[in-house]
Amino acid sequence: MRTLLLNRALPLLFFALFAFADSLAQTHLQRISNTARSDGMGYVVRYHFTAPVDSFEIIQPAPDLIQMVLYSQDIDTTGLMLPEQSEKLKEVRLYELEYGYGVDIYLGEDAYYRSNAYLDQNGQDILVGLTETSQEQLQSFSQQFLARNWYEEIVDEDALNVSSPDPVSINNLYNNVRDKLRFDKIVIDPGHGGWDPGSIGYKGVKEKEITLAVAKKLGAYIEEHLPDVEVVYTRTDDSYLGLAELGHFANLAEADLYVSIHCNSYHNQYVRGAEVYFLGLSKSKASLEVMKRENSVFKEEINQDLTEDDLLVYELAHSGFIATSEKIAYMIEDQFRTRAQRKSRGVKQAPFQVLFEASMPAVLVELGFITNPAEQRFLTSEYGQNIMASALFRAIRDYKVDYEEKQAYNVSSNK
Repeated sequence: MRTLLLNRALPLLFFALFAFADSLAQTHLQRISNTARSDGMGYVVRYHFTAPVDSFEIIQPAPDLIQMVLYSQDIDTTGLMLPEQSEKLKEVRLYELEYGYGVDIYLGEDAYYRSNAYLDQNGQDILVGLTETSQEQLQSFSQQFLARNWYEEIVDEDALNVSSPDPVSINNLYNNVRDKLRFDKIVIDPGHGGWDPGSIGYKGVKEKEITLAVAKKLGAYIEEHLPDVEVVYTRTDDSYLGLAELGHFANLAEADLYVSIHCNSYHNQYVRGAEVYFLGLSKSKASLEVMKRENSVFKEEINQDLTEDDLLVYELAHSGFIATSEKIAYMIEDQFRTRAQRKSRGVKQAPFQVLFEASMPAVLVELGFITNPAEQRFLTSEYGQNIMASALFRAIRDYKVDYEEKQAYNVSSNK
């Protein structure tokens, strides 16, 4: 009987030993702390590891940005504690990579510290020394580095793919509906412009510049891959169009879709994420704040806010447009979240004046918060703009296919 029990216990014992050995092999990053140096000349950021990583490197591509790579495929960050935010150390952000972790350390705008990294005496903790220096010396030092874009490694390369997933079936579908009702015109509105910069982001970045860049990239994708769709821009340069002009572009063009592109802002620089809106009553305080900001540019022209009666009349006259707008909004949100790997703040309704003026399906897209340093860097980069434009394109392309397929079915079923 004892032999039988021992034989049964041995596999469990070996399993426990292997599990214990595996836990010892894994490196656990328990917390990242920040303390002032004893000499009063700066700070020390400490990575508290239970075992050494394979290797690490550090660069400082901007005075306020320090980037590190922690090379090890077995880093466990469960329950990681990050240092408290301060005027000197704004934020620490980690990005999981195939070969370890990328780390962004954001410093305050007026914090001039030159960085270097080394192992602690215990041989497993990594220390980042921040030594106070002059602004001129720090700028000269940081110019030798090129910032790493972690999203290029996190986001699947297919996120930039704007070709048809199945060219044969798509072409067959287009041929079947060629002579029927089609999706053949889109109005792209790069938000703000001219004297109206839109939101002012981190380090003075202007919303109007990002929206125009993404709008042009989106239009280029459509013109290349959907040549039967005409693209109409509300602006192609740094000009301002008033409400009347926007309505003129949208309605006289008799387009099938109106897309207004914007960037968000907030007084808390750590808020981030993309949002997609369609016309309706605000369902949350946050949506109401976005609506007030985006509508404010039109106040001098219209001297009034949209009322519930205005929206009720619009909904009665354009109920189909609102339903379609909601569908397109969710298709865009899905592309942002699943393919572009952006934090999603969801699909929302708000009484945007610019959407109210469009007598067609219409959505307003907030690409992200340019008051957030990380999102500002992403949205001002060529790569980030390509990612967001390609996500918008795929949603529009998929909606076009779905729309024309249903129109073809409706025509054939009514014969």
